[in-house]
Amino acid sequence: MTRPSKVDELLVRYPEQVRETASAARSFLKNALPDIAESVDESAKLLGYRYGPGYKGLVCTLILSQKEVKLGIFRGTELPDPQRLMTGAGKVHRHVPLRSAADLEQPGLKALLAAALAAWKARNA
Repeated sequence: MTRPSKVDELLVRYPEQVRETASAARSFLKNALPDIAESVDESAKLLGYRYGPGYKGLVCTLILSQKEVKLGIFRGTELPDPQRLMTGAGKVHRHVPLRSAADLEQPGLKALLAAALAAWKARNA
């Protein structure tokens, strides 16, 4: 019998709707961010998406709760968000609430991720 992955071990703690949204978001991010590495932070209850080690390599996260998934955008306050998808009051980071997989089809979300990737590349050039 194969052992569940760390992602599966994290997701099993959440309601089916959250697991389905997280699964769709994982696929969405892997398509939008070529060759991105996925990591699990069990204590923070999130999945990290990065192009290098540590905080410096981080592009975005999926933050899990009992009601939704939040697509966390690293340094989101620095990015254009003409569709006003991001919420949050932090000085640096923002997030896009995802209540279902359909929220991944919002106009402007792919452009927001493209901007996050471009910003990461500029910071790490």
